[in-house]
Formats: sequence, C-alpha cells, structure tokens
Amino acid sequence: MNKSISLAGIIGPSLLVMVGSETRFWNPSLYDTQITPLVYMSGTLLFIAGLAIVRQHSVWVWKWPVLITMTGWLGMLLGIARMFFPQTYQRQFHNDNSALAVELLLIAIGILLTYKAYFGKRSD
Repeated sequence: MNKSISLAGIIGPSLLVMVGSETRFWNPSLYDTQITPLVYMSGTLLFIAGLAIVRQHSVWVWKWPVLITMTGWLGMLLGIARMFFPQTYQRQFHNDNSALAVELLLIAIGILLTYKAYFGKRSD
C-alpha cells in the first residue's frame, strides 16, 4: 500500500497538470499543428513511463490502486500508438466531445489519486 500511495502522489498531480494544461479551454490551439518527430518523442516518453509504472505496480484489486496500474497500461498503449502512427495523432481526437470526455476522465483519476495520496486514510 505504501508503494501505491507513493506512486499516486506522483501520478495524480502529474495527470492534473498535464491534462489541465492541454485542455482546449486553456490552450485551444495547442494541437492545431503537430511536428511528427515530437509526437514520436512524446510517445517514447509515455511508453517508458507507462512501462516503469507497470513494472513497479502491477496491482489488480477492486480498490483505487488499480487505477495506477491502469494508468501505466494506458501510457504504454498511447505511447506505442504515438510511436507507430505519429502522423495520425492530430486526427485522433478531432471530435471535440470525445476529447473532452477523455480529458474529464483523466482529470477525475488525477483528483482521486491526489486525494488518496495526500488526504486519504493510510489503511485503505
């Protein structure tokens, strides 16, 4: 459980800052133009971060720590997609409603992980 709390304290705030700064409300034109090598590099970094999370925290329980493991797997899969298909990333979330839904989901996960790490009971 200590490893879960420690990782939640890193992943939760990171998700909040990264996703919050990428929303169309904060940076509406951020993804209008994409440089393919940068998309590839961000995919590489996402894959490495996701792999590190999965290697250190492969916990499959019906409690909040599973969100950490799922975040790692999501990072790995998204990283692979960006590495193999960097040209199509810009068209990936062309539908504003689906992008907003994903952003809200990631912000909710970030809030929950941050709460559990910094304000939650240590016994759950």
